[in-house]
Amino acid sequence: MSTGTKKTGIVIIDKPRGPSSHQVAAWVGDLLGVDVGHAGTLDPMVSGVLVVMLGNAVRLAPLLLQHDKEYVALMRLHGDAEPSDVQEAARELTGRVYQRPPRRSAVKRALRIRTIQDLTVLDQQGRLVLLRIRCDAGTYIRSLCHHLGLVLGVGGHMQELRRTRSGTFDEMQAHTLHALKDAVFRAKEGDSSALDAMILPVEVAIPEVQTVVIRDSAVDAICHGAVLAGVGVVGVTKFKRGERVAVLTEKKEFVCLGRALVDATAIIPGKPGLVVAPGTVFMTSGTYPRCWKKHQTSC
Repeated sequence: MSTGTKKTGIVIIDKPRGPSSHQVAAWVGDLLGVDVGHAGTLDPMVSGVLVVMLGNAVRLAPLLLQHDKEYVALMRLHGDAEPSDVQEAARELTGRVYQRPPRRSAVKRALRIRTIQDLTVLDQQGRLVLLRIRCDAGTYIRSLCHHLGLVLGVGGHMQELRRTRSGTFDEMQAHTLHALKDAVFRAKEGDSSALDAMILPVEVAIPEVQTVVIRDSAVDAICHGAVLAGVGVVGVTKFKRGERVAVLTEKKEFVCLGRALVDATAIIPGKPGLVVAPGTVFMTSGTYPRCWKKHQTSC
């Protein structure tokens, strides 16, 4: 990276209205000189939290795309409705709802079920209603506003939308493209402190994932695809066989995501037996010394 800062990580961008999510992510990549991806597309005229993955962090996409989202939406009703009726309609649409993607959506318009965890009316001025929505990934707020108008019997549509949270990342952590560009400029001048603070380590994206901590001697073998055995384990949290787990070094560095082959209660650190099959590996081989034999398939 030409700026001399970290090549892998996550930066939270406050996407402006106008450009697409892909364009914003591409600008970030051009500024930082790395390959990028983003988690959770926002329509061009929608602003807010856009999680941009840098370098190897793009491998986190399947996990980040599943994160719950939070939005603030401005809805315009097509007729008059009492605030008490709007509040009641919002309560009716909280929970599991059926949705079909809008016609302007790029995905297949198949019926789907999503959960609206919270639908709060923040304010109402005449036919304008300000809503806060906490929901599953893949929820269409445009469709939700349409359905709210139908429940009220007057019709309605989404007028403006802003994403305020994606998973654990909220708008307080988001940076404008201008701020990122300024930080890159300062880094090229020799002060990378602002840019380093903006780029978050990949570990922050997986706080809800259970973990397995491994010995330094097992790290490089995992980076080469070896199955983790109990002899390489230092400690574990609680998980069941088949669940996704994060494999960390003793310094809490992120090595890989994997699938548990046994329950955590069956793992005895230092004892033989295969315990985790690595999936998406993030750490570069050679980061830790090689302590394994060429034909070894587990560590």
